[in-house]
Amino acid sequence: MPLTEGISFDLTVIWAFLIAFAVLVYVILDGFDLGLGMLFAAEADTPDRDVMMNSVAPVWDGNETWLVLGGGGLFAAFPLAYSLILPALYAPIIAMLLALIFRGVAFEFRWRTTRWRPVWDLAFIGGSALAALSQGIALGGLLQGIDIDKTAREYSGGWWDWLTPFTLMVGVAVMVGYMLLGATWLVMKTSGPLQDRMRARAWVLGLATVGFIGVVSLWTPFLQDGYYSRWFGGLRIVLAAGVAAAVLALAFGMFRTLRVNHHDYWPFIFALGMFVLSFAGLGFSMFPYIVPTEVTIWEAAAPRASQIFMLVGASVLIPIILAYTAYSYWVFRGKVDPSEGYH
Repeated sequence: MPLTEGISFDLTVIWAFLIAFAVLVYVILDGFDLGLGMLFAAEADTPDRDVMMNSVAPVWDGNETWLVLGGGGLFAAFPLAYSLILPALYAPIIAMLLALIFRGVAFEFRWRTTRWRPVWDLAFIGGSALAALSQGIALGGLLQGIDIDKTAREYSGGWWDWLTPFTLMVGVAVMVGYMLLGATWLVMKTSGPLQDRMRARAWVLGLATVGFIGVVSLWTPFLQDGYYSRWFGGLRIVLAAGVAAAVLALAFGMFRTLRVNHHDYWPFIFALGMFVLSFAGLGFSMFPYIVPTEVTIWEAAAPRASQIFMLVGASVLIPIILAYTAYSYWVFRGKVDPSEGYH
């Protein structure tokens, strides 16, 4: 194989990894943030809502950076995939973006008024729920497959192809999973009665999340032949069993530490581990396809010169963003003091 082809292969895989990494970091960071917003609905007491919001106030507005990086990276590194995926998922993606914008406005405006605070609280809850649901529906729409015309290299499906029982189920699953992250985040960041309530909710949400992971894992292989052979072909069923066992082990660790009051950090860490493992499983199901199971990452990749040019910038910016994100969370570590809020 010529040297140039080898370099192109490596760059394509690197860019696929970078985009997947950006999406994973976004899911982790904005996941508990959106989950916290949905849990707002269960807390009618304004001081408790203030504490919940103050737990993410210093860091929430940097989370969407990773969403922009993932979307922008997809457009730049895999333009064909971008042109196929976006038309198929316009409705949930636009709904997600509008929800994130409205939620961000509500986040700031609720602190500036007393009379209209309940309205902005409702906007914060609704924006968080719609954003999470839309992300899940978009994921489900991608997993179930996108109809494309390979000759014309364009989307050939209908406007409502993204709306199916599977995508709705994945949407609800993402909402429940995000609420689990939000509950365990608040176990880590709060104390007293609020923390106790979040421990109890994390139990229920954890059981529901494990159930949804099981349903999605059993349903996905039957969506397309490529998924089934990837997980259940030959000895690969052993890998599937190992992943299932690892998820259950992480769930067991989360439930066990939720019962111990001084283990405030571990439930969140175990919940994150479940998300990371589930994300890795989805990546294993899809690879090497970026539009399952129609277009591979190499078929959708931008020219080699473009990938090199972008990689130079990414190699500088991504470490800076990572360092800034880590520093922000380190500075604002520890419990939230109800008497000394961020706002």
